[in-house]
Amino acid sequence: MLLPEPVRRLASWCAVVLLVSGVVWIGVRLCVTFRTAVTPVLLALLGTALLRPLFRRLVDAHVNRSLAAGITCVAVVVVVGGAVYIVVAALIGSGGQIAAALKRAGQSLATYFGGAGTSLGDLASHGKRLLEKFGGTAASNVISGVSVVGEWLAMSLLALLLVFFFLRDSGKAVDSLRTLIPSGRADLAEAMARRAFAGVEGFMRGTTLIALIDAVCITTGLLVLRVPGAVGLGALVFVGGYLPYLGAFLSGAVAVLVALADRGFVIALWALGVVLAVQVLEGHVLQPVIQSRTVRMHPAVVLLAITAGASVAGIVGMLLAVPLTAAVFGIGHELRERYAVPS
Repeated sequence: MLLPEPVRRLASWCAVVLLVSGVVWIGVRLCVTFRTAVTPVLLALLGTALLRPLFRRLVDAHVNRSLAAGITCVAVVVVVGGAVYIVVAALIGSGGQIAAALKRAGQSLATYFGGAGTSLGDLASHGKRLLEKFGGTAASNVISGVSVVGEWLAMSLLALLLVFFFLRDSGKAVDSLRTLIPSGRADLAEAMARRAFAGVEGFMRGTTLIALIDAVCITTGLLVLRVPGAVGLGALVFVGGYLPYLGAFLSGAVAVLVALADRGFVIALWALGVVLAVQVLEGHVLQPVIQSRTVRMHPAVVLLAITAGASVAGIVGMLLAVPLTAAVFGIGHELRERYAVPS
């Protein structure tokens, strides 16, 4: 016992932190390695959390569980397919206007900063050299993109099938969990699982509703201002809504740039006002009211989760990071309620 007690406690905590970090790192690496199997499971859990209210309504109406799960899956295919069609059609219809407006905005910025030694010709020459440098890599990426599309189609189909089984057999999941956990901890494990799933469920429903309201409000404002491609920009706002804070910022910035390039500085200021007003509405009204019964996280935590997810698994990681963090927060709240020392 050569070391004092505080040092021994610090060493013990360091050992625990290193052990937990090692386990988490191994788990993340395994998930990345087996991403073709892990990603459909996580996407199916998100889909189940979003669709379970419809499934429960059908079951309460005395519809067979298998039939109810099948109807729910067909409904999600119709809704998602229709939404994708609307978004793609809107982007195709207004994509040329948006691209042209962004090009004019880039030319204006390049001309403005030309006095500082960055002219449009310099940018063009640098871009040409970059294209020549990475042209071969881009060509190989296009070829490999075919296999990526096939992989994503397979994972989407697997995720849809898993949604069907998760909905139909959701009642058996708790019993299976309790059989795997020692009897003394079964109640705690069930409570944590329910709290985690409730956090994901609330996040998915709340985020979808908030993204829809944001898209409708911003699209209406852009249509009033006669900004080109307003419907396509609204579609970008809706899709970006699933990346809290970051997605809204990026899609709003695109809308303001398009307004600046096509309608001038004054209209761009009005567009900026519309975007900021919607963001204030989201942050101070929609988020507290719609997600008041779910796990609420600080914006800094959300941004860190998105960054970590992007570094681990790219776009998929960005989409999955926040709901998984909500599940972790739900488990933490459950443990705190059970083991918090009364003051």
